[in-house]
Amino acid sequence: MWKKHIKAKFTKGIDSLLDFIYPRFCTCCHERLSIHENILCAKCLLKLPRYRFRSLEENEITQLFWGLVPIQRGLSLFYYTRLSDYSRILASLKYANRPEIGEHMGRIMAEEFQRHGFFQGIDIIIPIPLTKKKEKQRGYNQSEWIAKGIAAITHINVKTNCVVRKKSTASQTSLTAHERIESVRGVFEVTHPDEIIGKHILLIDDVLTTGATLLSCAETIAQYPQIKISIATLARTHL
Repeated sequence: MWKKHIKAKFTKGIDSLLDFIYPRFCTCCHERLSIHENILCAKCLLKLPRYRFRSLEENEITQLFWGLVPIQRGLSLFYYTRLSDYSRILASLKYANRPEIGEHMGRIMAEEFQRHGFFQGIDIIIPIPLTKKKEKQRGYNQSEWIAKGIAAITHINVKTNCVVRKKSTASQTSLTAHERIESVRGVFEVTHPDEIIGKHILLIDDVLTTGATLLSCAETIAQYPQIKISIATLARTHL
């Protein structure tokens, strides 16, 4: 027992020393993190503009797909507003070579979504894939890191080899909702249908705007029999 106590004190001392030499800062407010905080400070985590909903099955997220492809459940962690402090979460995750933000936020998503029974019955997690070229340029798939964080809490398997993105698409920023849907239609392909048939699949993406990318991937998957699809994203933009 005393050996464990000494080891714990030693580890805490090392952590404190490292934190002193290499201070860490909140992704949102840039204030220094305490030794017990990670990625976000307690204040920013508390004030995170969380997505509010009444039903997992019928909310503004699932309504985006009504009449297009059946979605069992849909949820996002927080609302994204351009140039807000919280937009730094996505910017750092995607463009500052910080994939660990995705894993940490994925853990937060899992812990909060579990309270509502969101993962009940889900068999596998599929992060929205990037093209090989895009993933090589970035060094990682940010959605895959979010999925890793969710899997660490829920213990649901993540599958990255079932669906591939066949081609890249131009920036969708200036496109209308209809143009976005058309620009990504047919860009995904199921490579291992045996691993998805009869499964309840959770699709993971970093941010949901019009839902065009998720719709395209869901349409591709839904062609196979006995498939159920739910979606979860780190952020949801205000339209």
